[in-house]
Amino acid sequence: MRIPVSRALPVAATVLAAVAALPVSTATAAVREPVHRTAPAADRATYIVTVREDSDPAEVAGRVGATPVYVYRTVLHGFSARLSPEQAGALRAMPDVESVEEDGRGTGFGAG
Repeated sequence: MRIPVSRALPVAATVLAAVAALPVSTATAAVREPVHRTAPAADRATYIVTVREDSDPAEVAGRVGATPVYVYRTVLHGFSARLSPEQAGALRAMPDVESVEEDGRGTGFGAG
């Protein structure tokens, strides 16, 4: 059902007049300086770390102060985490760490 324009215009004008009559606050809130928090983990690369089956991936991450983004226990045994270069190096030196690889895009194999 369509409303004729001649009937809709008075309603629209009434609504606009009501909105225009609303009080507008002229008080302004104090502008605060932006809070600059350092989020060191956000600036770090994400790594996939695999550990030996007899090691707890979360515990290995904790040894270098890393918080796992995800802990893998099915297809591979390890975790993903944002790591500093120092943390990645420390993990590579641990005997129960099998690999430390920077996460990235994978590519499929072509049939060619």
